[in-house]
Amino acid sequence: MLCQFTVRNYKSIREEMTFDMQATAIMEHRDRIIQTEDGENFLPVSVIYGPNGGGKSNVLEALHTLDAKVLRPLCATCDKSECQYKARKIPVEPFAFSEETKKEPTEFEVFFRTRIAEYRYILHVKQELVVFESLDRVKLDTGRRSALFVRNGNQVELKGVFGKIKISEEISENLPLLSYLGITYKKNDVISDVIEWFEESIDFLNYGNPRQELRTAIAKTEEVKRLVLDMIREMDLDIEDFRIEEKEENRIEVYTKHTVNGYSTELTLSEESSGTKKLFGLLPFIARSLVVGTTLVIDELDAKIHPVLLRYVIMLFNDMEINKNGAQLIFTSHDLSTMNNDVFRRDEIWFVAKGKEQNSKLYSLVEFKNKKGESVRMDAKYDKQYLEGKYGADPYLKTIIDWSEVNA
Repeated sequence: MLCQFTVRNYKSIREEMTFDMQATAIMEHRDRIIQTEDGENFLPVSVIYGPNGGGKSNVLEALHTLDAKVLRPLCATCDKSECQYKARKIPVEPFAFSEETKKEPTEFEVFFRTRIAEYRYILHVKQELVVFESLDRVKLDTGRRSALFVRNGNQVELKGVFGKIKISEEISENLPLLSYLGITYKKNDVISDVIEWFEESIDFLNYGNPRQELRTAIAKTEEVKRLVLDMIREMDLDIEDFRIEEKEENRIEVYTKHTVNGYSTELTLSEESSGTKKLFGLLPFIARSLVVGTTLVIDELDAKIHPVLLRYVIMLFNDMEINKNGAQLIFTSHDLSTMNNDVFRRDEIWFVAKGKEQNSKLYSLVEFKNKKGESVRMDAKYDKQYLEGKYGADPYLKTIIDWSEVNA
């Protein structure tokens, strides 16, 4: 589970920006939160709105970049298709419109939970070089907090349960210590717990990457496939069943079964409509997230999905009878049909807009206050007020008109 993510000096993000999945103490939809055994409350859904070019995709890309920076060294020698995708190099790009920021590191900080602990991982990277790194944890059964390691330049200090671990004196400056430990001590319980979160518990789906969309092989899991079929039937796509066939060179082919007037036949996915193809690139990820309890991150979820289907997907995550394992859906969107208090809590709606110096600003609806210091009411018409530019992130402008109106 993702708890909180902070980034500074990344692409359009100049100042420190924090995206928070912790539920605030507000009144609406209190039955739509993930409640942990230790009494913490987290959000199952969050959406980021903003104009094209405002920087909303950069928030998700920053999180993806951190994930890739950790996993790339582990996947470099793997020959599976999913490993090849994760092994590709993603550059860490600082804020471009300042000579000062170009010389400073990009800073990432993430809080996340596994079944046994909550971790805080910090990584500062300057021109691909790791300049600072640390890992802390809180054990969920005891509440005990402890530092695990701190790396400052070439100086590494292993602490707590990592105190007896031996490491090389010549770790590459490009290699995160966490990645090194994942390669060298993958059987260590704590290290494997942390690495498994990056590998399995957070997933990124980008409609601009066809190879990633074709990862429908995950639907071979019967529980996932059953949920995919249930969703297909709910959407009335006239598909009775589907199967996945492995091909050479890690390729897969998807066959869909249709029955017309008692006659059944199969079509390949390439023969289906573009909308059906898109759903088959999306639904297995949705199903797996709900079944396993992962955090699913999607840029432009509304890109080729009908607003009715978009609402349906969101409500799957909001339904705690269906979402029993703490799955989370985080996405960017332009669709206003779902921007209302029936679908979202105020702390689940975020906005991104740019300041006059091309720097993106992130803030949530629950934090927003107008000039009078008044918060947005839970019964407000969010979509109408957004279109009127009352929340600062004007949907038609790359920059906001009056930055002083934003109280983040």
